[in-house]
Amino acid sequence: MVKEEYSKYINEIIELRHYFHQYPELSNEEFNTTKKLKEVLNNWGVTILKTELSTGLLAEIKGLQPGPIIALRADIDALPIEENTDLDFKSTNPKVMHACGHDLHMSSLLGAIYFFKDHQNLIKGTIKFLFQPAEEAGGGSNQVLAKNVLNGVQAIIGFHNNPNLPIGTIALQQGPMMAGCYKFDITIKGRGSHGAKPEKGHDPIITLATIVSSLQTIVSRNIDPQDAVVVSVTHVSAGTVWNVIPNEATLGGTVRLFNLKNTAVVKQHLTEIANNIAKAYEQEVNIIWDERTLPIANDSELTQAVIDNLSIKVNKPILSMAGEDFATYQKKIPGVFAFIGSNGSPTAADWHDPKFVGLDETIPIGIQYFVESALGLLQHLSNK
Repeated sequence: MVKEEYSKYINEIIELRHYFHQYPELSNEEFNTTKKLKEVLNNWGVTILKTELSTGLLAEIKGLQPGPIIALRADIDALPIEENTDLDFKSTNPKVMHACGHDLHMSSLLGAIYFFKDHQNLIKGTIKFLFQPAEEAGGGSNQVLAKNVLNGVQAIIGFHNNPNLPIGTIALQQGPMMAGCYKFDITIKGRGSHGAKPEKGHDPIITLATIVSSLQTIVSRNIDPQDAVVVSVTHVSAGTVWNVIPNEATLGGTVRLFNLKNTAVVKQHLTEIANNIAKAYEQEVNIIWDERTLPIANDSELTQAVIDNLSIKVNKPILSMAGEDFATYQKKIPGVFAFIGSNGSPTAADWHDPKFVGLDETIPIGIQYFVESALGLLQHLSNK
């Protein structure tokens, strides 16, 4: 029944998706995207609520009966990537691309809004629709919470497209879905010297190499083998001249994990390894540890309510080591987050790839997920 309703306006939603894909904008720069969203919602007669957000927006549809307040969320920003696809609607903005499929997310949310504006009678309560800025750069969800955009919301729903899953697939479970993402940078302060006279200095490159090697023991010797944790060094830098040992060397990377108890373990051992190795080589280190996103962990009770109301078969997800700032909301508001198949080809490019292609056929499933999840949660919360 619901899917037949979508067919009435799906072409309009797909055209909007193509527009957003052609004109992507980076985190905190989504001014044209926000303007377009406002234009569409105003034309549809949907209430846009006043917020202090510079980009992004919050809309609202109230049901004909009072009840709980929930939110549906989609992210709207793109990535600093030059698109390399054959799409007719490929990006026209140089070195900016929707390489993570956020255009699919906001189009699906627009489709849900379109449905609910014509079916207010189905809403027992209030649904807020959040178009969130700056997911890629991090901090977008923090902006939303800091500016009290979601005050009064009792539950929140989101999803991320997944090009590794075929069209028509929804993957969802209680508990973990995506990893927490942490960034570290280590600066080693040594003493430079001529390359021919290493004894006159304290070589930070030797220290760097030893630290990089030793960091690989954090997981293998300190983490329960049944817990998934990744520590990856992703960049190193030292020196500019072929015959001079530099004063400094730097390295950095990322940590990914699902269980928050392991965060302190990894951070402690990373700090101790870097400091102790530097001390052994008569050097110092400066360590910066940055929490980018927390692990996404779905509320058990609400997830079951969503699953019970979905008319599409729900699959068990393969947990993703990628991060997503939806987890920030879950610290304050119980939430449910799913994966929705957006391609499924064995050769499909993954997120953040210049060849990433999310198919238009994703959108009806995204709309259906938003609509049926929202109705399921409203009913569940009303019965509590």
